[in-house]
Amino acid sequence: MIFRPGLLDDRRVAMAGDGETARVARERLEALGARVEALGGDVLAHEDGAAGWARERAPVHALLVDAASTFAGGGPDALRTALEHTWRAARALAVGAMIESETPGRLLFAAPAPDAGPHAPAARAALENLARTLSVEWARFGITVAALTPGSTTAAPELAELICFLVSPAGAYFSGCRFDLGAVVTAPSS
Repeated sequence: MIFRPGLLDDRRVAMAGDGETARVARERLEALGARVEALGGDVLAHEDGAAGWARERAPVHALLVDAASTFAGGGPDALRTALEHTWRAARALAVGAMIESETPGRLLFAAPAPDAGPHAPAARAALENLARTLSVEWARFGITVAALTPGSTTAAPELAELICFLVSPAGAYFSGCRFDLGAVVTAPSS
């Protein structure tokens, strides 16, 4: 995909997670002019801290949660932590930086790859469900939400391109969606 230079000059993006997806997406977003700030795990550990962080930075136009980095192929505890951090980040940014400042925005949840561990399918399904639910709950505030589910071979730059598109003005159309990357569709055999 080719984006025009300066496409995201007016965008402020919060980013939770520190994995490869977040790193590559940050580089690409900044190259297109977005101002990106990290929302660290230490802030996300406390709901009040996350809400205060968001209020101080309002308006924020988008949030990317790299849930794959928190999940990191872990077991039930990593699944719980990834989902709790995603929820805290989404709620903090939506309530503190989008709804209060009356700034429409985007919430993007990057899920782990399907082969990231035995609980990866549960994480992917939970993030999709959260995106669909929040897209309905917060639509009246102009907040759109999407789950990004990479395939086993999806490279971080591919995911970063989709993230840039969704953060751009053109991405406002998509809400309650699950974007499957690297999925292979086969025709039924006869």
